[in-house]
Amino acid sequence: MKYKVGVLLVLAIALLFLGCAQEEKPKATPTPEAKEIEVTIVTGGSAGTYYPVGGAMAQAITEFAPGIKATAVTSGASVVNARKIGDMEAEFGLLQNDVAYYAYNGVEMFKDAKVGKIRGVATLYPEIIQIVTLKENNIKTIYDLKGKRVAVGAPGSGTAVDALQILNAAGIDESNTDIRFLNFKEVSDALKDKTIDAGFIVAGIPTAAVSDIAAVREVAIVEVPDEIYNKLKENYPFYTQVNIPAGTYNGVDEDVKTVAVLAMLATNADLPEEVVYEVTKAIFEHRDVLEAAHKRAADITLETALDGMSIPLHPGAEKYYKEKGLIE
Repeated sequence: MKYKVGVLLVLAIALLFLGCAQEEKPKATPTPEAKEIEVTIVTGGSAGTYYPVGGAMAQAITEFAPGIKATAVTSGASVVNARKIGDMEAEFGLLQNDVAYYAYNGVEMFKDAKVGKIRGVATLYPEIIQIVTLKENNIKTIYDLKGKRVAVGAPGSGTAVDALQILNAAGIDESNTDIRFLNFKEVSDALKDKTIDAGFIVAGIPTAAVSDIAAVREVAIVEVPDEIYNKLKENYPFYTQVNIPAGTYNGVDEDVKTVAVLAMLATNADLPEEVVYEVTKAIFEHRDVLEAAHKRAADITLETALDGMSIPLHPGAEKYYKEKGLIE
C-alpha cells in the first residue's frame, strides 16, 4: 500500500512540475500586420477628365492592390504633375505623353529642370485639343482666331504648350492676337460671360468644363485643318488627328476635325517594383471601376497601354506587361 501511495505521490509531483513548466513557457510574439503603403495620385482640376479618372484609379487601387491605399488629389495637371512626381511629392500622376517626354528629356518648359526619374506606367486615352467658342462668334477654323481673345490654358500647363504650338502653326501669336492664360474653369466662365472669344481645353471627351458652357450657351468647336496637323507632325510627333463626334456636346451637330495627344499615368523610378506592379494590375484588371466614373475610361485598355509611351517604363509596370504577353 505504501508503495502505491509513493508512486501516486511521485506522479502527482511530476504532473505539478509539468504544469508549471507549461505555464512558464514564453508566449510567441504576435506577428505585426504589414504596414499599409499610402500613395498619392495627382490629377487635374475638378472640371477636367483627370480628376474623375484619377479618383476611380485610387478607388481600384485601394480596393484591389494588397496593402496599398491610394488618394487622388487635384492639381495643376501635366506640367505640375511631372514635377511633383520627380520630387516625390506624389507617387503617381496623370499627364500628357508629350509633357512626359519634355520632362524626361529636359526640353521645352523643363529645359532648366529635367525630371530624369519620371517613368511610364500606362498610356490611357486620347487627350483631345478642343478649341471651344460660341456659335454666335462665327469662328469656323483656327485661322479665324487671329485678332481674337483666345485663352490657351493655365500658365505653364501642357494645354498652354499645345495651344501655342497649334496657334503658331497657323501664324498666330501674341503679336497679332490677345492671348490669355486661363485654366479650364476660367475658360468655361469666361465663355459664358463672353469675355473671351475662344479657349483651348485639352482633355478626354466629353469634358465637364465644355458641357458646363453648353448647358447655358450654344457652343461650337473650332476645326484644326489637315495642313496644320501636318505642320505639327513635322516637329511634334505626339500629335494624332481625331474627330470630335457630332452630339458630343449640345450644339455640336457635325463631326469636327482636330488633333490630340495621349493621357498617361507616370511614376518615379525610385518607387518599389512590387508597388507599381500591384497598381498597374489593379487598374487594368478592374477597369469597370474606372468606366463607372467617366465615359472616357472605356478607352483605357491593356491592348493600347503602351501606344505612344514616350518615356521608359517603370520595372513594376514592365513586369505586369510581360506577364500579359505585351512585351518579351
